[in-house]
Amino acid sequence: MTPLQENERYKFYLGDCMSVLKQMDDRSVNCIITSPPYWGMRSYDNGSDVHEIGNENRFEQYVSALTEIFDEARRVLKDDGSFWLNLGDKYVDKALLGMPWRVAISLIDSGWIMRNDVIWHQLKGTQSAKDRLRDSYEHVFHFVKSKKYYYDADAIRIKPSKLPVIDAEATTSSTGVSGKKYRRLIAESTELTEQEKANATKALDEVLAEIRSGLVNDFRMTIRGAQRTWHSDDVKISGRAKELVNRGYYIMKIYAKGHLPSDVWNIVTEDTWRTDKHCAVYPEELLRIPILATCPEGGIVLDPFNGTGTTVSASLKLGRKGVGIDLSPEYIKTSKDRIANNGTLL
Repeated sequence: MTPLQENERYKFYLGDCMSVLKQMDDRSVNCIITSPPYWGMRSYDNGSDVHEIGNENRFEQYVSALTEIFDEARRVLKDDGSFWLNLGDKYVDKALLGMPWRVAISLIDSGWIMRNDVIWHQLKGTQSAKDRLRDSYEHVFHFVKSKKYYYDADAIRIKPSKLPVIDAEATTSSTGVSGKKYRRLIAESTELTEQEKANATKALDEVLAEIRSGLVNDFRMTIRGAQRTWHSDDVKISGRAKELVNRGYYIMKIYAKGHLPSDVWNIVTEDTWRTDKHCAVYPEELLRIPILATCPEGGIVLDPFNGTGTTVSASLKLGRKGVGIDLSPEYIKTSKDRIANNGTLL
């Protein structure tokens, strides 16, 4: 079964996600983004006799059930596709279970490749106990099927606010943009040979020219004997350390087109007033980076645990197509109404 017909931009399937997934064609979606029901947290009114994920008697059963579902989802995902999974944790008898990592490790063992563990800092947090710290984050795991996968880094880069001004006469430079500090360190070095000094000076002039042309926004230069190596001095594990040994210097550039976001996202939880009964909705902003980076324009984003259609709604707004699966007739209706009313199809 093709998830979408050629003229369709979105579709919602009513039913058990495993059953629906088994009907879908191999390699038919570009990206999967979902947040399944957390274990032991709530029961949804799905209007059917099908078992609800999250209501297992033991957490081991929950981990196993999700692993089976996502193994089937991997078949449906294109070879260059990505899978983003949001999961929260659970306390039982005062013990934090580490549920997100239990599921993540099970998925790794089943063949998924984990690329990132994103910390979703929800900014607010809750406090239901007096003998531990407040909860304020959840995990968003990024998995892929193969080592080569679609990733549009330029679509999510954080653009620098302005290019630096190179002051050739500056006496100090906290960022090194003027180059004067580095030029002095090269000239005064007792560690570099004369040839290495000449090479380092030439490299410095070249990166300053890149800044003037707008290609580079900033840089850092490390010179043998003048500064410590980042991370490690061991040439077996550090490429930077090896550069210092072989060349006498290395340069780290910050390109003007921007840098990639970090793996900590400060995004407030969904708190707009809603009339539906869903208790656990993640915000559309949480999906912006996953969709822009790992699904090509016009590609299909699938959510096997659709809820009220957040993933599909965000996908449409960002120029992609969306498919959602859910057991609840009420949630399917809410999702359709949401798409019809939120302006994504205008």
